[in-house]
Amino acid sequence: MEPIKRNILLNPGPATTTDTVKYAQVVPDICPREKEFAGLMKGLRSDLCKVVHAPEPEYTSVLFCGSGTINIDVCINSLVPEGKKILVVNNGAYNTRAVEVCQMYHIPHIDLKSSVYEQPNLADVDKTLNENPDVAVVYCCHHETGTGVLNPIREIGAMAHRHGAVFITDSTASLGMIPLDVVKDNVDFCMASAQKGLMAMSGLSFIIGRRDIIEASKNYPTRSYYCNLYMQYECFEKTGEMHFTPPVQTIYATIQALKEYFEVGEDAKFARHRRVYEAIKKGVAELGLKEAIKDEIQSGLVVSVKYPDDSNWSFEKVHDYCYERGFTIYPGKISTTNTFRLCALGTIDVQDIEDFFVVFKEALVANNIQVPAKYN
Repeated sequence: MEPIKRNILLNPGPATTTDTVKYAQVVPDICPREKEFAGLMKGLRSDLCKVVHAPEPEYTSVLFCGSGTINIDVCINSLVPEGKKILVVNNGAYNTRAVEVCQMYHIPHIDLKSSVYEQPNLADVDKTLNENPDVAVVYCCHHETGTGVLNPIREIGAMAHRHGAVFITDSTASLGMIPLDVVKDNVDFCMASAQKGLMAMSGLSFIIGRRDIIEASKNYPTRSYYCNLYMQYECFEKTGEMHFTPPVQTIYATIQALKEYFEVGEDAKFARHRRVYEAIKKGVAELGLKEAIKDEIQSGLVVSVKYPDDSNWSFEKVHDYCYERGFTIYPGKISTTNTFRLCALGTIDVQDIEDFFVVFKEALVANNIQVPAKYN
């Protein structure tokens, strides 16, 4: 097996992958309607439940062809009953995306907005639920990758359940990288895509959720054809297949990635992401760069770095210098502050981060940007 050039991706996904995951896509062509392929997807669906400790058959997973945003679309358009509302607990770009989905489908919703620099105020969530007994669904992102803020989903889920509502969390940027247990965390539905924490390829997304609620949603308003959760679930249950053409090669890669995930074990994998994150924070501090989010609410996966107050600073020039040397950095997603992000995803370890900061410092020097960084 020829080794493939290894790039260190410090963006929030797709992530750096193993060569064995890349090569898992090189397989004989197969019609995805064959029983053999349906059998592969059945095993994959079960393994995905195991990643978040979701007991079967109470929980199941449903696969979709698309990026992580398809999951947000599917959950929101499929799981809000007639005459009911969804409450979006919104403190960042990906919760805002959920609000935009509600707007596109004209679904009655409450946008409970709060600062992107803070976790949501739980008292405000409780108050909103008390004042709106017609809220049937509560939605909150687990880890806001736009900033690196980790949200208190266990507490929000418990609140939702006390008010008789279903709790959905967007776990795209946390699943397989930090602890998530759907039962202990009061989660009815979570979601991710294969290229993030599982370190596979783009194109396959999945929702893990309660079977009884999926089956009840058969009688809810249908707002989408391609993105209807019950229709896709029913097709898997009856035939073992996706309703429409699945991303065949991506599924092979994901099966291999999950095999490697379970071989490593979640505790060892979580620990590796954590030490990569700590190495990023160390490198940032040594260059005098400042973070946008306070330590105690960070996820342990994303570091949001403020642009220095330096007339020579250019994200594009620094990015391009690093990119040409095999390292990818990523813009921030805070509308009020100029930031860039360094993320601890993928099959990378501390040595990769140390190598990156050598190159990053060179990029600053080459562009006459002051080291240590200057802030007014």
